[in-house]
Amino acid sequence: MKSLTAIALFLSALALHAQNIPPIRVDVHLVNVFVNVTDANGSPVGGLTKDDFTIAEDGHPQKIAVFEKQADMPLSIVLAIDTSGSVNKDLVIEKHAAHNFVHSLLRAQDTLDLIEFSDDVREVVPFTNKLSRIDSGIEGLRTGPATALYDAVYLSAQNLASRPGRKVLVLISDGGNTVKGVDYADALEQAVRSETMVYSIIDVPIEADAGRDTGGEHAMITLSQETGGKYFYADAAHLSDAFQKVSDDLRTQYLLAYYPEHRRTDSDFHTITVTVKQPANAHYTVHHRTGYYAGPATR
Repeated sequence: MKSLTAIALFLSALALHAQNIPPIRVDVHLVNVFVNVTDANGSPVGGLTKDDFTIAEDGHPQKIAVFEKQADMPLSIVLAIDTSGSVNKDLVIEKHAAHNFVHSLLRAQDTLDLIEFSDDVREVVPFTNKLSRIDSGIEGLRTGPATALYDAVYLSAQNLASRPGRKVLVLISDGGNTVKGVDYADALEQAVRSETMVYSIIDVPIEADAGRDTGGEHAMITLSQETGGKYFYADAAHLSDAFQKVSDDLRTQYLLAYYPEHRRTDSDFHTITVTVKQPANAHYTVHHRTGYYAGPATR
């Protein structure tokens, strides 16, 4: 009886002591980084292993906890097509190229959301893998007088934020933003926060056109570079080629994931650097998002 009483007193004291110990909180946020590697000719490089990669956050080396080749991982894609007057003359060709892209890329596990943007942004077809619905939506695209480019990026990234798998925005435009709304910085931040990879297909009908919006082109390029996507210039005759490059890129991605160590606490944004072993007589280029936000958005 005395032993039972002693045990009870010990457990009571232990419980009281535990109440006075502050809880230990461990950050177990897994950071996913999708990576593409290309050779000197710009062709995707497959067959790499975990040991070929190193990764760092804010300059501190990180241990790769997850390594996967992503050819089979589901895709959530937003296809956002500029239907403003400046690209209207190419719309028929854009539709044809978009049909081919969707039919060649989309698999049973993938879904696509079709968006058009001109003076506003309209969701034509919500996320689906039904090709007939997407085809109908592409044929029903309608034109408008202006270009809400940054609104389209922001809303597309919002749509992708809660989607599973790899999140991809394929953006077709000549780069001009002519609508007052979301600005470039907010559009980029939303894309980064939602882990959206932006693939920009820049429609430039006349390379030497004095009226080209080179600032808008640069914005599309930077969106792609910062989010781990790519950009392609394409006139009407080469839109299908650009779509094919996007498709090839998405089929040869790698996933590197890590639990952050030595995290810098004085900034909400954390930089990511990925390097790959360079074989003899070859030069590989690595494409990945440049960082992520650890805290909530303020907007």
